[in-house]
Amino acid sequence: MLSLRLYDYALAVSICCFVLTAATQRTDPSEVTALVQIKKSLIDPMDHLRNWNKGDPCTSNWTGIWCLDRVGADGYLHIRELYLMTMNFSGSLAPQLGQLSHLKIMNFMWNNLTGTIPKEIGNITSLELLLLNGNKLSGTLPDELGNLSNLNRLQVDQNQLSGPIPKSFANLINVKHLHLNNNSFSGQIPPELSKLSNLLHFQLDNNNFSGTGIPSTYANLSWLAKLSLENNLLSGTIPVSIWLNMSFSETAKLTVDLRNNSFSDILGNLNPPENITLRLAGNPVCKNSNVQNIGQYCGPVEQDADDNSTNSKDVCNRQSCPLDGSYEYVPASPVPCFCAAPLRIGYRLKSPSFSYFPPYITPFELYVTQSLNLELYQLSIDSYAWEDGPRLRMYLKIFPLNSSVFNTSEVQRIIGIFSSWEFPRTDFFGPYELMNVTLLGPYKNIIIESEKRKTSRAVLVAAIIAAITGVIAISAIVTLIIGRRHIKYRYKLSRNPSNISIKIDGVKAFTFKELSLATDNFSGTTKVGQGGYGKVYKGILSDETIVAIKRVDEGSLQGQKEFLTEIELLSRLHHRNLVSLIGYCDEEGEQILVYEFMPNGSLREWISDGEGTVPKYVSTVVRGTPGYLDPEYFLTHKLTDKSDVYSLGIVFLELLTGMQPISHGKNIVREVNVARQSGLISSIIDSRMGSYPWDCVDKFLSLALSCCHDNQEQRPCMVDVVRELEMILAMLPQSEITFSDTTTSDYSGKLASPSTSASYVAREDQHVSSTVLSGSNLVSDVIPTIVPR
Repeated sequence: MLSLRLYDYALAVSICCFVLTAATQRTDPSEVTALVQIKKSLIDPMDHLRNWNKGDPCTSNWTGIWCLDRVGADGYLHIRELYLMTMNFSGSLAPQLGQLSHLKIMNFMWNNLTGTIPKEIGNITSLELLLLNGNKLSGTLPDELGNLSNLNRLQVDQNQLSGPIPKSFANLINVKHLHLNNNSFSGQIPPELSKLSNLLHFQLDNNNFSGTGIPSTYANLSWLAKLSLENNLLSGTIPVSIWLNMSFSETAKLTVDLRNNSFSDILGNLNPPENITLRLAGNPVCKNSNVQNIGQYCGPVEQDADDNSTNSKDVCNRQSCPLDGSYEYVPASPVPCFCAAPLRIGYRLKSPSFSYFPPYITPFELYVTQSLNLELYQLSIDSYAWEDGPRLRMYLKIFPLNSSVFNTSEVQRIIGIFSSWEFPRTDFFGPYELMNVTLLGPYKNIIIESEKRKTSRAVLVAAIIAAITGVIAISAIVTLIIGRRHIKYRYKLSRNPSNISIKIDGVKAFTFKELSLATDNFSGTTKVGQGGYGKVYKGILSDETIVAIKRVDEGSLQGQKEFLTEIELLSRLHHRNLVSLIGYCDEEGEQILVYEFMPNGSLREWISDGEGTVPKYVSTVVRGTPGYLDPEYFLTHKLTDKSDVYSLGIVFLELLTGMQPISHGKNIVREVNVARQSGLISSIIDSRMGSYPWDCVDKFLSLALSCCHDNQEQRPCMVDVVRELEMILAMLPQSEITFSDTTTSDYSGKLASPSTSASYVAREDQHVSSTVLSGSNLVSDVIPTIVPR
């Protein structure tokens, strides 16, 4: 009864702590309500949003939801980014989107959405990217969008929108990209938009704009790099003041595309400078022989560098940046004419799921910068080109944030992520290759050293091999427990007829005094752990043998006969991966087990090593270590062979993720399931795993989760677990991996006894060989050679 009360008390405290934690970190209720309505307005045939009704959006990793990393002044978490592109949604955009008041990025690109753009989006004054292109949206652009003064990019191209451009768009003072092309917009081009002094790309092509052409005030758009007006209904004359009055440097370039309109004449002398690309084909003016040099601008269009790059043009004084070629102006920097030295990366997508890149440039930029933990403007795609395969090769420039150069550690960090393929896995962009890293100017003396990882594919191989031997050992334990009625025990009565003693070859009966001396009277300084069964101490016997001494807590004491029966069973278990039982003590009301000592520590200690978070002990009031116990045990208080399967599955998940079974109220099984359902499983794989065959990891993960199924009947039996592990091991490529000789005195790789926490430990002298960046093609999904140190 006492142990039951303690358990009930601990359970109540745990529930209270969980509730308090959940209450202190949860998403703003108004934003949660908004998300529910947003989901209702969408038709989701692929069921991408199936986890939008489970837990909290921010703490449960809802699909497509990114949140601010800290609680706001109102005590709530807030949604920062909404990524719902290319998910085959139909339906409409809900007005409740306007309630996401902290949103910075709204991305619904390339779906099949219909209906109008809600005016309520104009309430989100924090919005920086509004990406709605590639849908079937109709109606007009709401005037309220002009309230988005922080907007950097508006993309509504490839829709069915109509009506005029709202004059309120003149308030979009920070906008750099206005992509309104391929719709049915009409009316005149608003002259008010000449106030948009930061505008780089203004794309209005393939619409129904009419009137007398281009407002002369557009000459004030000194940053403009591209003005696309082809395939409209514009007429009248073309003012040469558009380019003549622009105050940009000689190195800047401007493309003005006016093809397929009704322009009939040129107002002024048609003699644009060399850095102006003018396209006039398909206009009546091309037949006007009175216009000098008209033929130069009416011919067929050749692909130029500007169409192959998203890099904006330098409009600043060239002399303000060093002339050695290693520095340049940051194209999209919020600080005008910010000069810095970029890192230059050669990069190739091996098998992207698209054949036309421009619509996906922004998602790709977001993918790369988020993977590198950089701001969006720090990345510039210098150029790209398709190659056979098809493969997409590109050259990237990555700029520093607040200074003109990266420090050495940041260079190492960024290149380390590229070279170790730590980008989140995505089927859309597919695997990639790091072609080369070019270090110029301030970076030329930096030596790139690939991180030597102790745990890489060797950990996975070691984990599987250790798991197989562990399963065999655990199977032996289960078999003996189930068949214990058929075991013949050798008992003899002691002088006190109420006591039972046992004599087993190789197992010593210690006195309490001996073990007290070995542990300095069970001093806290000798304590090395604690499980649900009792405390574990490191002891030194009189013959200098180091042992692990497990002293059962008073609330966990068994009957004497049961305790001696367990000793009999444990004495019969012999396996090279199982620690041996040395002896026991059964006097003075004590039940103590003495085991062979594992110098390499427990699984948790080994996983945590390097993180600086090695736990001294784990405390619980129920029998068994928390997180490892079958959930059904708490209802039935019965342990079965499927209970052991569950515990083994938890160990598998620990090996893959490095997470603790229970930490801060979070259960490892639930966290892994949520990550897998959200398509974010690669984000929780222990980063120290290095490179590994994803098929093997996926099968290993599936096996682990099946072992941890809530329903015991759905879990595999131990024989099936062993068979599946052997199949996974057979899938791994052969490599030079040396494992410890289990016949020696090296205890690494041994398992704790069934009364202690299991420890699957790979050798610590394994690492991935250094990878040389210079002059090599580094390919994702390829396993580096693993050799002993």
